[in-house]
Amino acid sequence: MREKINLYVDDLRDCPEGFVIARTVDHAIYYLENFKVEILSLDHDLGSDEQGNLLPTGYDLVKYICENGLRAESIYIHTDNSVGRGNMYHTLLGAQKRGFIDNDIKIYYYSITQNKYSEK
Repeated sequence: MREKINLYVDDLRDCPEGFVIARTVDHAIYYLENFKVEILSLDHDLGSDEQGNLLPTGYDLVKYICENGLRAESIYIHTDNSVGRGNMYHTLLGAQKRGFIDNDIKIYYYSITQNKYSEK
């Protein structure tokens, strides 16, 4: 049986208590494929590389989840990017309706945690 975790995907915010942090899409995919994720909390914008190129976003992660039938028991979207939030939310709902992801996954348009930034 796989270990249960709560996964927080964000490049800048502090990791809330009770969550494991994934700062990139690749790290998030690792956790989703190797652990049982109870709560998944998503940011949209996940930073840029040294050359200023945007890194894959939370929306890219959502598409990967839908294309590969991955799951979390509940998915919350904590991003401040309103367009990204809508894209992620409606893509997840559409994937449920079309049977790409499980119907019993609870999908929320809002955050379950308070967004915090440390002084670092």
